[in-house]
This record gives sequence, C-alpha cells and structure tokens, in this order.
Amino acid sequence: MLLHFGSVPVLVVSSADAARDVLKTHDRVFASRPRTKIFEKLLYDGRDVASAPYGEYWRQMKSVCVLHLLSNKMVRSFRDVREEEIILMMEKIQKSSSLRVNLSKLLASLTNDVICRIALGRKYGGEADFKELMERFTRLLGVVSVGTYVPWLAWIDWIRGLDGQLEKTANDLDEFFERVVQDHVDGDGDGTDFVDVLLTVQREKSVGFEIDRLSIKAIILDVFVAGTDTTYTLMEWAMTELLRHPECLKTLQEEVRMICKDKSSVSEDDIQHMKYLKAVIKETFRLHPPLPLMVSHESTHDVTLRDYHIPAGTQVMINAWAVGREAATWGPEADEFRPERHLDSSIDFRGQDFELIPFGAGRRICPAISFAVVLNEMVLANLMHGFDWRLPVEATNDQTSVAESTGIAIHRMFPLYAIASSST
Repeated sequence: MLLHFGSVPVLVVSSADAARDVLKTHDRVFASRPRTKIFEKLLYDGRDVASAPYGEYWRQMKSVCVLHLLSNKMVRSFRDVREEEIILMMEKIQKSSSLRVNLSKLLASLTNDVICRIALGRKYGGEADFKELMERFTRLLGVVSVGTYVPWLAWIDWIRGLDGQLEKTANDLDEFFERVVQDHVDGDGDGTDFVDVLLTVQREKSVGFEIDRLSIKAIILDVFVAGTDTTYTLMEWAMTELLRHPECLKTLQEEVRMICKDKSSVSEDDIQHMKYLKAVIKETFRLHPPLPLMVSHESTHDVTLRDYHIPAGTQVMINAWAVGREAATWGPEADEFRPERHLDSSIDFRGQDFELIPFGAGRRICPAISFAVVLNEMVLANLMHGFDWRLPVEATNDQTSVAESTGIAIHRMFPLYAIASSST
C-alpha cells in the first residue's frame, strides 16, 4: 500500500511476499533509514546503528557491534548474569507464593537489570530518575513529528511541546551516559561490560577506524532501545497467552519438568532440548511482535516493486504484525495461539523466512537476536519449572484480554497479574 504522509511517500508492507521483495530482492535499495526529528534528537543524529543511514559509518559501527558486543562468545560470557538475575526473580516470586504477582512489573525489572549489568556493569533499575528517563525516552520514540512529514507545519511540534521534550530528554540521556562512560574511564573496570569493551576498542584502535565518545554513547543507547522494552514485552505476552490457554501451559510445564526433573533450576544447556518451549516463543513472536511496525526503511534509488514505481526517498514500513497473521501462510486459524504449528515447521525468525520477521531481515536485521532469545527462553523455562500458574479468582477481562497499548513497542494495555504456587 503506497500512501502519502504529508509530502513523504510511505509504502506499507503487510505480506511475506512483499517483505521478501523489500528485504531480500531489493535489500540494497531499501537498506537506509529516513532522517526524522525524533531520531536526530534522541539517537545522536544517526550515530547509533539502528537509525544511521546506510553507508560506510553504519557498516563500521555494525561490525563493531557484531564482532565485539553481540557475538556468540559474548552471549555465552554473560550466562552468569542472566542466571543470577533469574534466581533473584524466582526468589521474589517465592516470597509472594499464593499471592498476586505483578508479572509485567517483575519481567520489566528483570530485563532492565540484566541489560544494565551487561551494558553498563551495574544495575540502575532501582533509581527512580533513571527509570523515569528511560520511560520518557521510549514514549517519545513512538511519537510522530508533524514537521517531519509536513515541513511547513513544523511549528505545531513546538506549540504542542514536542521540541522541548525532545531537547530535554536528549540532554538528560547524554548527561547520564556521559557519566557512565567517564566512570568507566576513571575506574578500574574488569573489561567485561559493553562500555569497557567499546573503550578498549577505542583505545587500541583495533578495528581500523576511529570510534569517538559520541559513537560509544549512541551504541550503548541502542542496546537499551533494542534490549529492554522489546525483550520483556515478549515475555509478558508469552505468559499472557499461556495463562489464557491452560492446555499449552500444562504441555510446556511437562516438557520443562521432564527435562529438568532432578534440578532446582533450568540451565541454558537444558534449553536446547525443549522443542515445545521454542514453539511457544515462535508463536508469541508471530502473534505479538514487540515492534509491530518495524523501524522504517528508506529507498535510496527509484525502483519498481510489483509493477509499482517507488521513487527514491520513499519510507517503507514493514507491518510485522500483519505478516505474522497472514492467512495465506498460517491458515484460517492465523489469529489463534497454537504453538504446535511450529513443531514440524522449518519457519524460523532469524531473517531467512519472511513469514516470521520480528527481528527484521536483510542488511538491517537486528544483530542482537541471540541475546534476546536466550533470555526469553531462560525466563519462561524457569517460570514453568519453579511454579504452577493461574489467573487470580477475581480476574477481570483486563487480565485475559489481549488488548494492546500504543507506542513503538506494543505492551499489554493492562498489567498482567497471576498467582504462583511452588511446584515442589
């Protein structure tokens, strides 16, 4: 569907075949990002990886992330961090046994603590100012700037206070990350968190090009954008669907407990044997992609797409939500939560199968897939292993609803509460 948002042509892609055309056949043409006021202000004017325009700078920064931060070796190196934080979460649930647990809040806190320790070397989740800042930042990422699409109406952004909010939030973020980076420069860090790694790369000039302080801060900010809201959103939706479908919850619990029957917790080695767990994760990604409208692409050249002329400078929005519910791929029950559909299916979410693209595909695929998936799998498996789960007796439609909030990442409209009973 080709639309016009003000003066900007916008192509909305809502099928697997069209997504394949954009992200594979014409990947090079659509590999860039549009310049928007929101990205320019909040993401260091495109110096991060997610919003940088396609070109040499983006290639260099992506290579730094892939080779030095997000490699399989790095994912494995933070195993202890994930397991420690999951144990702490399980202890909190144990203390609330037979009482209502706010799973939404608990999963958000866990994810934030894991990301903070991996990226910054310590937790910041308990600090109210930091939480408020990240919430403000995430909210603004989902706001539409009128001036981006209708330049002569840019004054509306100023009148409604958007310009001021962007300026203040960008300054607050920069001050926070500047303190974090400087603390690492001044301290005796052990060299394991992402800031330490990037400072080492900068100091040793080991990648063949210069990395300045702004680029370091921009990359770390990307980690929070990609790693917090989107990760815990998937966990929240997975638990929502399992509680709405007790038969699926029972099947998953039986698998986890059979594989880990003599263990006090689930390890990452155990996960590899859990086929139904992986099916639940896939089905949750299909129905509830954390970013239903993926970060926009932009065409750098004129191109013909399915007999339509697409001019250079066209924004492309990939509707991952619609792709995941396409009846042509998933059948008449495409809107139903059925993990079993993945047990004998080769479709995966790592960018080769365009029927399921929660992380995107092509040159712009999210490079942090392994980090996100292993945390989701570990959390869900341990929740199933350690506790029996049910909705509160007084559960309202809010608890069983799959109504979605608005924003760049789609959460439940209402917090998810559940009752946990120890399985032992």
